[in-house]
Amino acid sequence: MQKIKSLMARQGLKSPQENMADLSPVENLRIPSKEELRELREQPIDPQAEQEIIDSIEEVYFSNDSFDMVQHELEKLPPELNLQELEEYRDKLKKQQAAVSKKVADLILEKQPAYVKELERVTALQTNLQLAAVICTNARRQLSVSKEGFTEASLGLLANQRRRQLLTGLLKSLRTIKTLQRTDVRLSEMLEEEDYPGAIQLCLECQKAASTFKHYSCISELNSKLQDTLEQIEEQLDVALSKTCKNFDVSHYTKVQLAYTLLGKTQTAMDQLHMHFTQAIHNTVFQVVLGYVELCAGNADTKFQKMQYKDLCTHITLDSYIPCLTDLCKALWEVMLSYHRTMQWHEERDKLESAPSPDDAAAGSDESVVDRSYVKKKLEHGLTRIWQDVQLKVKAYILGTDMSNFKYDDFIVVLDVISRLMQVGEEFCGSKSEVLQESIKRQSVNYFKNYHRARLEELRMFLENETWELCPVKSNFNIAQLHEFKFMGQCRSPSVSPSRQAASSSSAAQEELSLFQQYLQEGNPFEMHAENREEETEDVLASNGYESDELEKSVYQDYDSDSDVPEELKQDYVDEQTGDAPLKSVSRETIRSKKKSDYNLNKTNAPILTNTTLNVIRLVGKYMQMMNILKPIAFDVIHCVSQLFDYYLYAVYTFFGRNDMYESSGLGLISSRLRTTLNRIQESLIDIEAVGENPGVHGPAEDRKEKVPSPHLSQLVVLTNSGTLYGLAQRVVATESLVFLAEQFESLQSHLDTMMPAAKKPFLQQFYSQTVSTASELRKPIYWIVAAKAIDYEQMLLMMAGVKWDIREIMSQHNVYVDALLKEFEQFNKRLGDVSRHVRIPLPVSNVLWEHCIRLANRTLVEGYANVKKCSNEGRALMQLDFQQFLMKLEKLTDLRPIPDKEFVETYIKAYYLTENDMEQFIKNHREYSMKQLANLVNVCLGSHINKKARQKLLAAIDDIDRPKR
Repeated sequence: MQKIKSLMARQGLKSPQENMADLSPVENLRIPSKEELRELREQPIDPQAEQEIIDSIEEVYFSNDSFDMVQHELEKLPPELNLQELEEYRDKLKKQQAAVSKKVADLILEKQPAYVKELERVTALQTNLQLAAVICTNARRQLSVSKEGFTEASLGLLANQRRRQLLTGLLKSLRTIKTLQRTDVRLSEMLEEEDYPGAIQLCLECQKAASTFKHYSCISELNSKLQDTLEQIEEQLDVALSKTCKNFDVSHYTKVQLAYTLLGKTQTAMDQLHMHFTQAIHNTVFQVVLGYVELCAGNADTKFQKMQYKDLCTHITLDSYIPCLTDLCKALWEVMLSYHRTMQWHEERDKLESAPSPDDAAAGSDESVVDRSYVKKKLEHGLTRIWQDVQLKVKAYILGTDMSNFKYDDFIVVLDVISRLMQVGEEFCGSKSEVLQESIKRQSVNYFKNYHRARLEELRMFLENETWELCPVKSNFNIAQLHEFKFMGQCRSPSVSPSRQAASSSSAAQEELSLFQQYLQEGNPFEMHAENREEETEDVLASNGYESDELEKSVYQDYDSDSDVPEELKQDYVDEQTGDAPLKSVSRETIRSKKKSDYNLNKTNAPILTNTTLNVIRLVGKYMQMMNILKPIAFDVIHCVSQLFDYYLYAVYTFFGRNDMYESSGLGLISSRLRTTLNRIQESLIDIEAVGENPGVHGPAEDRKEKVPSPHLSQLVVLTNSGTLYGLAQRVVATESLVFLAEQFESLQSHLDTMMPAAKKPFLQQFYSQTVSTASELRKPIYWIVAAKAIDYEQMLLMMAGVKWDIREIMSQHNVYVDALLKEFEQFNKRLGDVSRHVRIPLPVSNVLWEHCIRLANRTLVEGYANVKKCSNEGRALMQLDFQQFLMKLEKLTDLRPIPDKEFVETYIKAYYLTENDMEQFIKNHREYSMKQLANLVNVCLGSHINKKARQKLLAAIDDIDRPKR
């Protein structure tokens, strides 16, 4: 039954009649008619039997719709047909068919009311659908009329407006996209104009806009392009940042910093900046040195480009060393100045940003404070780092060349440049430049050792060839006029013109400013040297002994006028030790006579010095330049300076002052201090064994390495001619040049003292107190030789020996030996005047000469009186008369007051009248007389007022005085 139901369901909702019509003709024949059906219904059939018949139907008949039952039954037929069996089988099939038909009819009849009811509903539904179709048709027709009449026009306007708005927005977007597409052109222009902040601002805005329109497919490609452009801007910004390392420009750097601020990379920019400064220092020095090396090498095939900087420095030639060093320092100055100005820029910016207005107080973020703090620390730390890089580069350059063979001026320029560089370093970061000091000290010690040795040998050569002629210099000569002393800035001498003084004062004002302040906008501290050296000129030599005809004329006019005479010369006598004058009235004649004593009627008061003196002064200036620039070797240099003075002093003494008669004279011509000084110089500086020494012996040679052979006087200098007063002119020039040299040393003492290390200052003080101050003491032994030979004292003794002193009457006429002695003095005075026509004889020199002559004359008188065997009281009176006559005439010849050793003679003459006790006291108190003179005094007095016993006692006292001397 289920199969039948399913079959009916597949056939659709059809009436039984329709179903019958759909059957095939064969089947149609087999289906019973209504009457048959009715009969079948009317036939009483057992339901169970009927069910058994239905169940006996083969399953295949219920399989599917495409089953061909006829074909099936035909295939079942046996090969041999039996009609009876076929009939029986046919009847069976009919029964089965009848059972099925009856069952189907029963089912149809059972469901027919529901079927009819449902069919009615379908019919009603079809009617309603037809009505709905009519209503819809009418509605559409009416809507069409409404659309055409009203809605289409109004809604069309609204739709167009909406489309317009959409298209306007689209057009705006398209224009923005078009602008974004063309941004790269504008960015390129802005980068060429170096408007980095504007370019970055534009690029960031474009990126922001691109993110807004990212729904457009063309924008994704543009976004990546903008990112590439931004990276390209950062690269160009880095290049622009590197340019500030050499030539700092405020506007340019401001743009760069603003650009990095927009990128949010302030700290990164500072790190990059320091890296660029380091690179700039390396590239700068390498290019400068490479340029000079290639220039000097010419067409050499050496691959200098591939060399290390340190190796490259060893290829610098001596001629190009200073220009290269100067250019090197100039280039490094530009780098450091740029860093200095960079720091200034950030300091000024910090001041502006650290004082915000009240409205902006909340706006200042912690991030900007952190950035400023980072930048400040980085810049402060970078000062030391950059200066260290500069020092190392310059050190490699300094040590790359052996400077021991440099000319002095060239070496001084090197020291000056390095000194200026160290000054830059001190102002740059407060550094003491230990690296530079150590390297330049190493070169300087090496150079100075060789240089000083050569200069001492040169000085010896100068001294041995010196003829001790006067070097004509102007009367206002001052060492500050020599270019070797220009570094001291001594502009107070009268020779400096007012314009130069003004210039010097302005330069002094500039010195108060730091180098970075002076050269902040333009110029370079390392350009000064060449300019200054070109301007250095000297005007110290007189033309022909006179500085001008007017000056020569004024000399004679001044001789008649005492208005310009210094006050100390108007005094009768000036103590050389204290400079004080005795309280004594001064007459006009005395003043005139003072002028005469200077033996300078035709010369100005120009300093007395020789070419050698001038060279020594120049050497001292050069040494001081080196010492001023290089303070660590100041002691070594001052020691060498002292050796220059020592050697000059020793030479003057050796040439003109050494004489074995000093000790026998008893005049104390050489003080113990001077003798100690001369012995020290001889032991420490003079190589006594230099002559004939075998150079192959290394021991003594090493010991004497710092010593110099003793100089020898030139054969052109004659000191034995009485007509020239035994070389008095040469002696004056030599001695007074030494005194002048000592005066110059005195004037330099304070300057040397400031340079000297504190631990070594006692050496300098001892040098001045034991050596420099003894220069004037050489006058006594040197001029004593002239005084001892200029007058014939032996002849005077012979003449005195011929005089009778045991006379019995008082004489009114003095003896002839007095006139002879005075004549000798007159002759000496005349020859002194002759010498003064060639060389000015200063007042201290003439005083020393006269003092020696008078002292020797007086001692000769005492010696003559001591040779007298017999003498009366009248004879003693004659002695006094002779001596007074001598003094009276002598005072007209000389201005020296008081007369030296006057009391020495008078006291000896008067001692004749002393009693025994007074005579004994006299012997004990007056040790200045010799034993012979004292013994003669006692012997002559015997018989007059001293007996033999007293004589023995007095001679014993004399012997007691003499015993300790033995």
